[in-house]
Amino acid sequence: MIKACIFDLDGTLTDTIESLTYSVGETLKEMGLSAITKEQCQSFVGNGARVLLEKSIRAAGDFGGVRIHEAMEIYGRIFDENCTYHVTPYEGIPKLLKELKNRGVKLAVLSNKPHPQTVKVAEEIFGRDVFDVLQGQREGIPRKPSPEGIYTILEKLGAATEECLYVGDSEVDIATGSNALTKTVGVTWGFRTEEELKDAGAVYLVHRPEELLRLL
Repeated sequence: MIKACIFDLDGTLTDTIESLTYSVGETLKEMGLSAITKEQCQSFVGNGARVLLEKSIRAAGDFGGVRIHEAMEIYGRIFDENCTYHVTPYEGIPKLLKELKNRGVKLAVLSNKPHPQTVKVAEEIFGRDVFDVLQGQREGIPRKPSPEGIYTILEKLGAATEECLYVGDSEVDIATGSNALTKTVGVTWGFRTEEELKDAGAVYLVHRPEELLRLL
């Protein structure tokens, strides 16, 4: 019996690529580096802000990545102001979350996005009474694909790994759920293709949010 669903945020619950691309673009502009494309930014997302910026500044001309600390400082300021820029929930997600709550399933978010912005996006887009736990990247808890974030959330929810669905859109998410020994579901509407998810080892794939209900 599934008692808890833990979701990735970017590319799974919310389409955040505009906010990420805009914030990275403004960061690169302030650093005097060339722009990157939305497609490049999308391919860099999934391993947290530092990795996103390391890949972005290299693609923009800082080949040695020596300006990463400068980039992190600038991006932190810009992204905090723009983390909900053009962010929307994917079609069918609000209805899915409502149905899960109606069935008594506990809901949580586990993201590699910095914790304050994870909370800000989730609460602004879905409201403050939807998720039982919101957890972004923060000190003391290794980022995905470490399973520690899942373990921390499940302890708060009072659920075991075998009672949990972990849902995400990237190879990082597939590895995270697999490492935690949860039933792990890849969604095909996010930042990675179906083939990339299959190559990452996804056992369960859903193409529309309502299909997730069949796995409870």
